[in-house]
Amino acid sequence: MTREIVLDTETTGLSPASGDRIVEIGCVELINHVPTGEHFHIYLNPERDMPEEAFRVHGLSDEFLAEKPLFRQEVNAFLEFIEAGTLVIHNAPFDMGFLNAELEKIGLPKLTNKVIDTVRVARNVHPGARVSLDALCRHYGIDNSRRTLHGALLDSEILAEVYLELIGGRQVALALSAEVQANAAQEAKTIVQKRCQPRPTPLAKRLSEEEKRAHAKLIETIGKDALWNNYSD
Repeated sequence: MTREIVLDTETTGLSPASGDRIVEIGCVELINHVPTGEHFHIYLNPERDMPEEAFRVHGLSDEFLAEKPLFRQEVNAFLEFIEAGTLVIHNAPFDMGFLNAELEKIGLPKLTNKVIDTVRVARNVHPGARVSLDALCRHYGIDNSRRTLHGALLDSEILAEVYLELIGGRQVALALSAEVQANAAQEAKTIVQKRCQPRPTPLAKRLSEEEKRAHAKLIETIGKDALWNNYSD
């Protein structure tokens, strides 16, 4: 079983080294490249002011975040959700840098999960093309009309669709379905073959001699043209 966590964050800025913090984390779960419906989503109090340029990106204000929990209060729930799953992130160095900085602030080790950067995947699949999330949505015909502002959970849901297109997820699903059907057909064929093989030991005869004589007398009363006259032991 392959478990992947599509992840996105929103922050107060571009650099944790400059004091910027995470204000939102969104994750969605994939099992064998199929969304399960399980997700993790949290808003966080960054313990600092929200710069105007960052507010214009995600719309998360100081007032909205003031009563939200701190990262250290939600870190266990976050780590329990992602566990050892592979993290799928668009521009992974950015989000991983912030997550590890937050972990370092509270004395926890950095994440050791395997990471798939969908920016790099997209550049390999579409060399020379634009690989922003919006550009990839347009390329694959994915509806991102709800994305008027950046949001970690919404962007994770959209990225999950983009990621599956990048890796040929629909074709993978069809291939898995065909494989399941082929295996089922082979199992059915095996069962039929086993049932059609002759028994190693013939079944014991079920009619006693007395029953056979009674049957013969009954057939005589029906007439010589009766189908029963073709019966043979």
